[in-house]
Order: sequence, then C-alpha cells, then structure tokens
Amino acid sequence: MAFLLTRCHSKPITHLSLSPPPFTPLHPKTQPSQSSPSNSQKDPSKIVTFCCRRLPRRRAAPPRLGGISEPEELVRTILKKSSEEKKPLVATLGKYVRVLRTEHCFLLFEELGKRDNWLQCLEVFRWMQKQRWYIADNGIYSKLISVMGKKGQTRMAMWLFTEMRSSGCRPDTSVYNALITAHLHSRDKSKALLKASGYFEKMKGIERCKPNIVTYNILLRAYAQAGDVKQVEELFKDLESSIVSPDIYTFNGVMDAYGKNGMIKEMESILLKMKSNQLKPDVITFNVLIDTYGRKHAFDKMEQVFKSLLRSKERPTLPTFNSMILNYGKARLREKAEAVFTKMNELGLKPSVVTYESLITTYALCDCVSRAREIFDELVMTRREVQVSTLNAMLDAYCINGLATEADRLLDDANEKGLVTNASTYKLLYKAYTKANEKQLLDKLLKRMDREGIVPNKKFFLEALGAFGSSSTNTKTRKEAKSSSATRILAGT
Repeated sequence: MAFLLTRCHSKPITHLSLSPPPFTPLHPKTQPSQSSPSNSQKDPSKIVTFCCRRLPRRRAAPPRLGGISEPEELVRTILKKSSEEKKPLVATLGKYVRVLRTEHCFLLFEELGKRDNWLQCLEVFRWMQKQRWYIADNGIYSKLISVMGKKGQTRMAMWLFTEMRSSGCRPDTSVYNALITAHLHSRDKSKALLKASGYFEKMKGIERCKPNIVTYNILLRAYAQAGDVKQVEELFKDLESSIVSPDIYTFNGVMDAYGKNGMIKEMESILLKMKSNQLKPDVITFNVLIDTYGRKHAFDKMEQVFKSLLRSKERPTLPTFNSMILNYGKARLREKAEAVFTKMNELGLKPSVVTYESLITTYALCDCVSRAREIFDELVMTRREVQVSTLNAMLDAYCINGLATEADRLLDDANEKGLVTNASTYKLLYKAYTKANEKQLLDKLLKRMDREGIVPNKKFFLEALGAFGSSSTNTKTRKEAKSSSATRILAGT
C-alpha cells in the first residue's frame, strides 16, 4: 500500500469571473467632420468651447497586505460602519456608490452568508440591480443561490433561479451545480437526493448545461454521505463512460463511500485505479484510508498509511489524529491513543474539541473515567463555551461504565454552570437509565425535560431505546415514562 501513496498536486477548481463593465467617459470628445469649416473660419461669436476634464488613470490594485486585498478591506470597512452607525446596510452602501462594483458585492455576499445574514444578501442584490453598472449575469445568481442553499433557504434559492430566467439569463452548468447543492443542504435528505438526481438528468439534455466534474463530485459526495453505495457505483460508471475525466476529489469521494461501508477491497481497487489515472493521493486520501482501516481495526495497514503520510510532502491534519485516537480508543488501546496525541503535539497541531472528545471516549472505554473527567473539567475551566457534544461525551463516559448516578450529578452541575443541553443529551441519558433500570433517575429526567420544554414523541423513544425496543420490560418502562410525561405536560407542571 505504501508505494501507492505519494504527493498529489491537484489544481483548485476555477470559478466564473465577471469582467468589469465598459467604461463610459463623462465628457465625450467631439470629432469635427472633414466637410465642416475650421474654427478660424467661423464667426468668433458663435464658437463654442468644450472643456474636457481628463480623468486620472485607475491605479492597479496594490499587493495584498497581511492576506487582505483592497476590495476585501473596503467590504470590511462597510460592514463595520453599518454595524457601528446602526443603520441599514443599504444606506451605508449609498455612501460608497462611486467605488462599489460587482466584485465588492460578491465579497459582501460571502461575508453576509458567513454571518447568517442571508436577508441582507437579498437587500444588497436589490441595491445592486439599481446601479448603472449592473449587468445580469449567471455568476451573480449562482453565488446567491449557493449562499441561500448553505443557509437552508431552498425556496429562496428556487426563487432566485426563477428570477434569473425572467431577467433574460439562461442557466448554465454552474447555476445548476449551485441549485443541486442548495437542495442537498435541506433537512429531508432523501427528497433532496431525488431532486438533485432529477436536475442531473435534466442537465444531460441541455447543451450549455452538461454535467461537469464538479456536478459529479457534488452528487458522489452526497450519495457517499447517505451510505448509498449502489448509486455511487452507478454514478461513477456514468462518469467513466462520459467525456468528463475524474479528478482527485472524485476518487476520494468513491473511496469514502466504500470506506464508510467497510468495503476495504473495493476501496483499494479505486486507489489502484486512481494511480493508473496518474493521480497521486492527497491528505484527504490518506485520511479516508486511515479512518477506514482504523474502524475495521486493521491497525497494521492504518499505521503503514500513516507512516507513508509522514514520509510524503503532505502533512497530517487534525482529522488524521482524531480518527486514530478514537479508533485506538474503541479497541481499548489506550497507550497507542496517547502516543498519537503526543505525536500531534510534537508536530505543532493544536487539539480541537473533537480531539478532546475522542480522548474522553477513549478513557471511558479503557476504564479510566477519572482521567476523562479531568479532561472535561479542564475544558470547562479554559473555554468560554463548552459544546453540547463535549458534555454528551462525558455523560456517555459515565453511562458506559454503569455510573448513572454520577451522570445525573454531572447534569445538575452542567445546569448550574449554564452549560447548554439539547434533545440528544436527554436521549443518551434516557437510554442509559432505561438499560440500568433506574426508574427514579428516569422520572427525574422526564421532569427536567418538561421544565426545558422538550416534549418526548414517538421518534424520541425509538431513537433513545434503539435495540432495547424489543424487550418487554423496556417497552413497559417506555409506556410508563411516556404516560407520566404526557400527564405532567397536560397538567402544566
């Protein structure tokens, strides 16, 4: 395996760039015709003199300082002033109307999208449409559709698609790619995949909208995340029969699909095919292999791949180490997990929340709950906010070791310290208390849920109980708990 793993120089995907609008001079020069008499032959009283102001040449954009370009700096200034003055963003844009252009609006869309201000994106778009320099362009709509999709605003993305067509723009591949991505961000994944598949087939029938490698990669990744290996295989065969050539992202996506389903031989065959296509593995390829071998407890192969990664010009990332720590932990190989954590620190990588959660789980599975609690307490002391997933990891550590009372006490402490909980926290504890037959703790948990406004429904109980649903004892407990909870809710307690 090691001889296959060498450095990959993959090229980034290029995006559509908009050319600047044509420049129109403020005072056009008048050219005298040949037939007209010269000014010296005209009546001096009727001579009109035109004074033309010479516009200064536009300076070239200065080099980036500290990684920030001039347009990016201007966009940050506008957003800062709008926030400080507490005025609508459009009002602030009016002050910079002479210098703002399409590239600035693109940057505004990105920044507002990151800040979850998708409504302001639409306001900027409407302002943009009123400017003299605005020209309807697929790139603008593609960008907006992408922003709306990432924020789960699928209907708004569809409205923009309709708006684009009514403005005279014809959709192209990039627009359909953005639309497919927008649907895939919706909550109903099965419905989203059907929609995406429909758009994909529609694209094949339109010359200017033929699927490109980005289209295939988007769908391959979506099917891989859904665990639909059959669709991944069919789509990959479709790609191989087309004129489109797979890239490193394509092979990584297919390998990930096989890896997540534990299909090691199929994953390795794709790795060989990638090698035959003159493509070399990148860090994502290494991470997919490491995670797959680790989850199957094929630690010899996992360690071999990790050594190949260290010898290559690629560098391990946090997901590399997080995966190894967690998989060693699940195999109860505590010392190896600790060695990986030490190696990560030696390479100068700062542990993330996921790293600490992986360590908590590792110590819990290795009967070192006290060490897991030390890590959790350290996180509470050093971090401003503790993630729900971190609290859940520590609660699960207690439950794994049959310490239901300690888990209940930790939940009390978490509430006193203002740590956030959610439905997943209560599902975890409900399952553990039911398994341990802790009826008092279960009743206390349901009362707490009532106070928090979390109403258990059928889905909650099915997900919480899982494998215990077939047990008659647990079924009885579930009915009692559900009845008790429903009574309190109706009584308003």
